[in-house]
Amino acid sequence: MQTLRIVLLGTGTSHGVPMIGCDCEVCTSNDPRDKRMRTSVAIQWGEHVVLIDTAPELRLQCLANDIRRADALLFTHHHADHLCGLDDVRRFNALQKAAIPCFGSLHTLERLEGMFPYAFVDDPEYPSAKPQLSARAVDGPFQLFGQRVVPIPLLHGKLSILGYRLGRFAYCTDCSTIPESSWPLLAGLDVLVFDALRRRPHPTHMNLEQAVEAARRIGTKQTFFTHIAHELRHATVNAELPEGMALGYDGQVIEVRAED
Repeated sequence: MQTLRIVLLGTGTSHGVPMIGCDCEVCTSNDPRDKRMRTSVAIQWGEHVVLIDTAPELRLQCLANDIRRADALLFTHHHADHLCGLDDVRRFNALQKAAIPCFGSLHTLERLEGMFPYAFVDDPEYPSAKPQLSARAVDGPFQLFGQRVVPIPLLHGKLSILGYRLGRFAYCTDCSTIPESSWPLLAGLDVLVFDALRRRPHPTHMNLEQAVEAARRIGTKQTFFTHIAHELRHATVNAELPEGMALGYDGQVIEVRAED
């Protein structure tokens, strides 16, 4: 039975925590679990490492968690806090001496290429090191290094985005609504990493109450919440959450079986 090793590289909202110019109890907390870089994750199995999103702190995240390769990139959507570390993957190109395939919806890839056009053009005259990427549009399940990857359509406000499922693990960040057709794709999970921004309602994210309700409906054995704002203090909120649910934290490692 193959095991997926999940590393939560970042669990913070788009501002990160601590937030610039804020002196709240979470931003000034001494608990390292309250320090949150922007949201991304690494999934490791065998010799392969796949990154979901490239947060602005990607270099720091990889150094902190000893991530030494990236065999593929999966993108959830095109917002800056999920893309702006893309240039850092050029180091993996240099180490691996190969282009890196990147997967996402056609809309996400179009926006990605618009933001980083140099990364998708084979230009031997380019004057410096640059990422070498191969864009691959996702329109259904696909195979990646022996694992079946199932895209999960979600809504981030009015924006259509993707979560991803591998075996008994799923990753669904920046989610305000799960379409009815996507609920069956989340059945039978052992581990879910799921969006829970704050206590107050938000137009494009689930708040904590909504996230707990969705996790109960999904019925996952263990749910870790991510994309967390500075309104949620790790120790305080975890003491309140139902059994089998917890806030995730930067650097957390989770192991889950890949297939039935």
